[in-house]
Amino acid sequence: MDALLIEQIAVAAGMGLIGAIVFAAIGLVSGTDETTTLAPLTLLVVLLGVPPAGVFTFFLAGAIAKHMTHAVPTALLGIPGDTLATPLLQDADLLRKLGVPHIALRKMVSGAIVAAFIAVPLAVLFAVMLAPFGATITKTAPWIFLAAAALIAYFSKGRWGAVALLVPFVVVILALQTLTAKYDTKLSISYFLGIAIGPLVADLFTVMAPAGRKSMLREKVRQFNLAPDVKGWSGYFPNPFKVLDRTQTRWTLATAAISSATFVFSPVAMTVVLGELVGARVKHAYHRLTTVLSARNGVTEATYIAEALIPLIAFGLPLSPVAAGPAAPLFNAPPRFTVDAATGQTHNLHNLLSHWEFFGYGMLSVVLAALVSYPFAMNYARRAAMFVSRKVSHEAIIATFVGLIIVISVWEGGLLGLLVILTMGLMGGLLSRNFGFNTGVQFMGYYTAVLSVPALLKLF
Repeated sequence: MDALLIEQIAVAAGMGLIGAIVFAAIGLVSGTDETTTLAPLTLLVVLLGVPPAGVFTFFLAGAIAKHMTHAVPTALLGIPGDTLATPLLQDADLLRKLGVPHIALRKMVSGAIVAAFIAVPLAVLFAVMLAPFGATITKTAPWIFLAAAALIAYFSKGRWGAVALLVPFVVVILALQTLTAKYDTKLSISYFLGIAIGPLVADLFTVMAPAGRKSMLREKVRQFNLAPDVKGWSGYFPNPFKVLDRTQTRWTLATAAISSATFVFSPVAMTVVLGELVGARVKHAYHRLTTVLSARNGVTEATYIAEALIPLIAFGLPLSPVAAGPAAPLFNAPPRFTVDAATGQTHNLHNLLSHWEFFGYGMLSVVLAALVSYPFAMNYARRAAMFVSRKVSHEAIIATFVGLIIVISVWEGGLLGLLVILTMGLMGGLLSRNFGFNTGVQFMGYYTAVLSVPALLKLF
């Protein structure tokens, strides 16, 4: 048993290190959405047969690392590193105009590392407290998914429009399922990947149309101004508690603790609301900007960790926007991980890892991400931002993920899998862009189609 445990820890550490390095690099590229990057690569790791502990540390270390380095393009270039960096952009831009983008960056990254270390134990604790209700929740899963889908849709940008759009969206999924069933093809991963890359598919179709291509043309190359780097510490690994002052540390810890207890609300909404709460209580303008940035980036970490861990540990069902989106392969990745549509029964990481394993491997993920991302972002952010903006082709990154997704879809369902991805991607991307019907709501719509609709049909 000792040898087996050592081997398991070694695999988990190795996969966590790979995840931290890969997503620390991806976080430097502006506009790389979490769902589009975390989900397909985690799915690939699952399908390659990596042990459960390795799958978990790969995802969690990657998510934590990305939410540290996403601060680099946000603070230095004025472009959000990913979706969750968008609420940070305004305050970061103000500090950039004041000539101190390096201060904004340090506060954001330090807030993230502090929040990550507190979020994992708190999320596990809250999950354990909710676990006794797991059996009841599993039995009522179809109705919980229906209620959660409506709730998450209402709190998205689309509000009531997003709630109403759930109906035609679910109908399209049911129609596609009926079509593929006629050819004895059962798909699940293809729906998930289609939703994940929806904005990308919508952009590809837009650029093929003359009117759309004209709207996307730019008259000149976008320019960025990078301030000189100023290092205010000695050594390679700065102390985050010295980068943050006491007030910033207290607010970061408090907001991280609050967001670690929630798992249903939108991560962007939590970041905005808790940031406003902090900003209303700090008077001095400059101190308010730096404190809000510290707390908000801490919230992006804590919310992501909690929304993945709490549903995974307590229920095994993807009952949060993060669980239904970027973390979906941890719950449902047939044939390895499954959520039974008829009964709500699960076979995924919830069943394969204990509470203590989630805690231990979760803390290992935080340590690995901190060792990789934190000192890198603090010491080499300017050089990395300059390299990415000058040398890295966004088209090449997009092409890489498109190739990966095509391979997975053809593996699952051949030509039908590819057609489902294109259909779901185009519809989902257009709905997200025009109606605020974001990917988190779309994933809940998918689970409503496969869980809630069969239950409703039985009822009536």
